Amino acid sequence: MVATLGFVTVGLFLALTLTRRVSVLLALVLVPIGTALAGGFAGELGDMIAKGVVKVAPVAVMITFAVLYFSLMLETGLFDPVIRGVLRYAKGDPMKITVGTAVLTLVVALDGDGASTFLITVSALLPIYQRLGMRPLVLTGVVCMGAGVMNMVPWGGPTARAMAALKMDSSDIFHPVLPAMIAGIAWVLLAAYFIGRRERARLLEEGVELPDAETGVPASGPGTPRADELRAPLDVRFWINLVLTVVLIVALVMELMPLEVLFAVAFAVALVINRPSWTQQQELLERHGANVVLVTTMIFAAGVFTGILSGTKMVTEMAEAIVSIVPDGTGGILPVATAVTSMPLSLVFTPDAYYYGVMPVVAETSAGLGGDPAEIARAAVLGQMTTGFPLSPLTASTFILLGMAKVDLGAHQRFIFGWAFGTTLVMTVVALLTGAISI
Repeated sequence: MVATLGFVTVGLFLALTLTRRVSVLLALVLVPIGTALAGGFAGELGDMIAKGVVKVAPVAVMITFAVLYFSLMLETGLFDPVIRGVLRYAKGDPMKITVGTAVLTLVVALDGDGASTFLITVSALLPIYQRLGMRPLVLTGVVCMGAGVMNMVPWGGPTARAMAALKMDSSDIFHPVLPAMIAGIAWVLLAAYFIGRRERARLLEEGVELPDAETGVPASGPGTPRADELRAPLDVRFWINLVLTVVLIVALVMELMPLEVLFAVAFAVALVINRPSWTQQQELLERHGANVVLVTTMIFAAGVFTGILSGTKMVTEMAEAIVSIVPDGTGGILPVATAVTSMPLSLVFTPDAYYYGVMPVVAETSAGLGGDPAEIARAAVLGQMTTGFPLSPLTASTFILLGMAKVDLGAHQRFIFGWAFGTTLVMTVVALLTGAISI
């Protein structure tokens, strides 16, 4: 009964958001509440929602200050050299800009943190897309693919969870799939090339005059809303901002303090340096307050959704139901089946639910049928909350990516799902060829 309720909850949510029947915010809140009430959990509903919201609160606080920090850095021109560098390389060619987006994302995502990757890449690249008339949907899609494949690193969430759940180390799980990850990176670059070519053709069909191929100077098209009167030249403030941002990123990677604390302190320092007067500070908060509210409300709504699914045990029951339908004679295909389904299941299961709930049960089933449990873990990280996490409504960082670029979740999923799923399929084939997983 509870498992059925869980599948109904997830199915209704996906159906409503993908068909744009209601906003994602409403679906995240009202769908699980409705199914929980139908299942007889009315008395426990308040406590479950509270726990879910409390669990995501640190993420919401972190994102609040992170959005404000990078918005301030964008205003002051910190990312202008990056923007000019990409434009010089691309010379106004949308295809080269798209490939450059993939390369930059792959580099930035080495820290294994999706939130900081999205904040940095979107802040740096969105003005380029706006300047040339390229769709933000292309930006979020390509960043999604690059960040997804890089989330396989051992210090990233999915691989770390897989190692903890099965009590293994990186030599058991990550090292064997490294060739597959390299193939995934190559696929991301190839996909970015084709997406960029398609975007260039679209712009030409619409009659948009692209920047000059020699100078890279935009000839026409929509302008970029930029606060030029507040922008600092490459003076002392620029270098202070650069040092502050580098120190912040290093501290984030080393986890010297909780992320929300680091961003709060960094934003306060940056505000004093760049907007010393009270009036300037108020104007900054008014300009970017809407973006903060948009993203944080989504995160708290996601807390309601995951809190109810966890509190009602829907997630646990769904996991057991899925495993129970595996026929005894098909144990040999479990690794491949796990790999192929891992990415789509990112839309259904949170990383904790999958790696601590579903994966151990599947691994135990595989072991009982003579398979290697480590292969299940390797198969899982080929897609579940790696290539799939930037499309999942169950991860807060997805809403950072979409909120900053002002892209609808359903549109984002429809645009990039096939390409992202292709990354998992390519890596699965390479994992089979290299023996990381077997049939």
